[in-house]
Amino acid sequence: MAARQVRALLMGEQACVFYGAAEFSRDTDIAVLAEPANLDRLQAALMDLHAECIAVPSFQLDFLLRGHAVHFRCGHPEAAEMRVDVMSVMRGVAPFPELWERRTELADADGTHYKLLSLPDLVAAKKTQRDKDWPMLRRLLEADYYAEQNNSKVERMRFWLRELRTPELLIELAGQHSSLAAELAPSRPLLAAAVAKDSTALQAGLDAEERRERELDRQYWQPLKAELERLRHNR
Repeated sequence: MAARQVRALLMGEQACVFYGAAEFSRDTDIAVLAEPANLDRLQAALMDLHAECIAVPSFQLDFLLRGHAVHFRCGHPEAAEMRVDVMSVMRGVAPFPELWERRTELADADGTHYKLLSLPDLVAAKKTQRDKDWPMLRRLLEADYYAEQNNSKVERMRFWLRELRTPELLIELAGQHSSLAAELAPSRPLLAAAVAKDSTALQAGLDAEERRERELDRQYWQPLKAELERLRHNR
């Protein structure tokens, strides 16, 4: 992707590896800029990887713009059987130009550079109906909290109060920043329970929040899944 200058950002569980919340993923999930010139560069990169589209929909701009994922499997010896899933539009996630502006860039010891979704954008992308995403989301936020808990920036505190899913950490943080928690409570009512140190009510609020996000994701995907079924039938 880098060699072909594709505007693409790593997301999914491989991004979670970089943020300290996962150890391994079989797949590579990327968000891409869905514009013709960038998709031409992506096509060239996929050809370098000997990648073939393995499911519906086919690799077309309009499918990406409607929110579908396009799935590939690599045949290159150095990436044999690696699956690459490409998306551009996701529920609850900002448009790609905003994601690109907020991206996280990392480099390893040999100088290889990686471009990832920012942590807040990755958190937003993980709020799906899939069972595996919610434990990962909790670990992702815990890893960031423990790594950055001495960070005194107010915006970081706001992020944790808006997103943390661990009752003990929310109670701890709300106790340290009760006025900030009260300020954010209208948009996240469960913070009132965190301020009150009511772990039972807080866990109930977290459970309700998860159910709500799962249902919103189910509703979002319902017409897209129906379209996929029609495409499979036609194929």
